[in-house]
Order: sequence, then structure tokens, then C-alpha cells
Amino acid sequence: MFDIGFSELMVIGIVALIVIGPERLPKVARTLGHLLGRAQRYVNDVKSDISREVQLDELRKLQSQVSDSARELESSVRNEYETARSAIEAPAQEAVAELQSTAASLTETLPVADSIGKPAA
Repeated sequence: MFDIGFSELMVIGIVALIVIGPERLPKVARTLGHLLGRAQRYVNDVKSDISREVQLDELRKLQSQVSDSARELESSVRNEYETARSAIEAPAQEAVAELQSTAASLTETLPVADSIGKPAA
């Protein structure tokens, strides 16, 4: 965290001993230790919050990509369905029209055939 070597710590300790005094130095060191611990916990909490936010952002991006892909797939399936339906529907309608015209011509010729087999009144 800090780039302080052992010799520098010794100098800081000697200066603190002279300035603060031997009676209050343990109390100040303990308080300083607690403050440093709190600062480290705070930094770790901030790091974990940032990490969670980054992961959530990545998940949101992934979710949008998946939903876009799903929409594209649905659109392509619908287009293929409509293409196949129109390809099948046109010949089927032609066949139905042909059957209807054949049925109509048969109904026109059937009454004539029925009258041929009946005796005249």
C-alpha cells in the first residue's frame, strides 16, 4: 500500500516517541491501527461494490445481446414461416379452384345423365 521501508518506519517511530511521548504512544498507535483497519475495510468494500457493478453491467449487456438475438431469431422464423406458407398456399388454392370447377362441371352433366335413364312421362 505504502512504499515505506524498515529504516523509514524506525525514523517515524523515533519521531513519534519524541513528539507524543512514551505514555501516550501506545494509545495513539492503537487508535492509528483501528483507523487504518477501518480504512482498509472501507477500501475493500468500495472495491467489491465496484466489482459487483461491473459484473451487473456485463450481465445487462449480455442480457440485451441475448434478447436481441432472440428477436432476430423470432423474426427470421416468422419470415421463413410466411415464405413456406405462401409457397404451399398458392398451389393449394389452385387445386381447390380446379376441384371446384371440376365439381361444377360434373353437377351440370349429372342431371342430364339422370334424365337419360328415366322413362319419359
